[in-house]
Amino acid sequence: MADLPALMELYESGRSTMRRSGNMKQWTHGYPTQETVKQDIANGNSYLCLDESSGQAIGTFAFIIGADPTYARIYGGQWTDDTRPYATIHRLAGREDAQGVAAACINWCYGQLPNLRADTHRDNLIMQHILRKHGFRYCGVIHLANGDERLAFQKIPE
Repeated sequence: MADLPALMELYESGRSTMRRSGNMKQWTHGYPTQETVKQDIANGNSYLCLDESSGQAIGTFAFIIGADPTYARIYGGQWTDDTRPYATIHRLAGREDAQGVAAACINWCYGQLPNLRADTHRDNLIMQHILRKHGFRYCGVIHLANGDERLAFQKIPE
């Protein structure tokens, strides 16, 4: 909880990056809220990335092992692997001047459980590029609990 201010600052940086790249519809209305982030922390799913040389917070993400209810139904495709346990990467954000945060996050998560899922907004071209660059394959469309559409991706061992 002591890192909550740093986490919220990183999420604000993520929102800023999205807006500058033309993604105006994702992470609106203050999402992720402090309550969402506090719940991630309480559940043991919140991670903070530190710069190795300075120790400064440069990135954050939620890593959740187990079935995600929003992934139960997928439209216009199918999961690459729908039988083995998986983990999900949510709420990935980094400082605007930091390099390699997404790669470090994805590599760490894959080392924990090499069956990963992630989703992103159709307008989040940066995240779509990052996911594809790191071996994720587009699988179809899922809907969040509030009904919003997201593009769904999965990375499994080759």
